[in-house]
Amino acid sequence: AEQRGLTPRMRIRGWAVAGCGAEIMGFGPSPATRRLMDRLNMDVHAIDLIELNEAFAAQALAVMNDLRLDPARVNVNGGAIALGHPVGASGAILPVKLMYEMARSGARTGLVTMCIGGGQGISMLFEREGA
Repeated sequence: AEQRGLTPRMRIRGWAVAGCGAEIMGFGPSPATRRLMDRLNMDVHAIDLIELNEAFAAQALAVMNDLRLDPARVNVNGGAIALGHPVGASGAILPVKLMYEMARSGARTGLVTMCIGGGQGISMLFEREGA
């Protein structure tokens, strides 16, 4: 960014991956987020905004319930069920959605978390630059 004269909007504070049984595919964001929160010595309830991929409604609700996420902070501009879920694009779409909403709302921290086929999950915490 510096070489191109760009100002970063967010920075990655940390990330984690985890897995669960393939029979509960879609639940991977839960152990990944717990692992990330442990690494950062942080409580998930301290995060301002969360982009949680919605492979399907029951999957998203199971993760939200397990992590006890505040629905008012999750997918505030709509998730994949409302907006679409292009295969392979969630890893780009969710951080960009988060970046713009963090700037609009003044949020300081944001989490992107996704399930991956076979029971995997990934979570990444972002901080807004200058917040």
